[in-house]
Amino acid sequence: MAAGYGVLFAAGLAAGLLSLVYYETWMGSKISRIQTSAAGSCSPGPGAMSVAELKARHPSRMATWSDARRLSLLIAVGIGLHNFAEGLAIGQSAASGELALALLLVIGFGLHNATEGFGIVAPLAGDTDPAGNIRRPSWGFLLTLGAIGGGPTFIGTLVGHQFTSEVVSVLFLTLAAGSILYVVTQLLGVAAKARRPDVLAYGLLLGLFAGFLTDAIVTAAGA
Repeated sequence: MAAGYGVLFAAGLAAGLLSLVYYETWMGSKISRIQTSAAGSCSPGPGAMSVAELKARHPSRMATWSDARRLSLLIAVGIGLHNFAEGLAIGQSAASGELALALLLVIGFGLHNATEGFGIVAPLAGDTDPAGNIRRPSWGFLLTLGAIGGGPTFIGTLVGHQFTSEVVSVLFLTLAAGSILYVVTQLLGVAAKARRPDVLAYGLLLGLFAGFLTDAIVTAAGA
């Protein structure tokens, strides 16, 4: 049993971390190809347009996004996976009749989830166009990121209330751990570019305090 959970832990952690890394790499290479095709299509050739030229003239919407916007999306996805696992814990506690525990989990998770929005929008703070002007994201874009990052908590709660499985819980918790590792590494890169080690240190300190506070609340509930 222990060996099985160990394999499950390793597989979930690797999938949560590497899937986002490979997706980021795939997205970057796809956008690079589109940009190269767009540059080549500036000198039209004879006859009908090629497929590459047609794609360059009509790129996908994400291909027009800046690096900061794509990074914010990936961070939101990683946080969403993490929050789905939290929702499972809340739903399973309620399904087993431990409503007091479920309430404390909501309070505890809410304490540290309140800061996740800062992590999602952090890359957007330094987003500029080629002329150096600051790009302001639309409210629709911000709400979409919020739904991606926070919506899975609600979905996980519904799933956890209807379906209880320790194996599924372990799998999604390890997926969440891997995705959060990805988010942390990305945010460290953003902080390094800003050359503000003091802000980074304060953020890490507050994050640790919030994590310990969450653990203290859950422990006090007897979980």
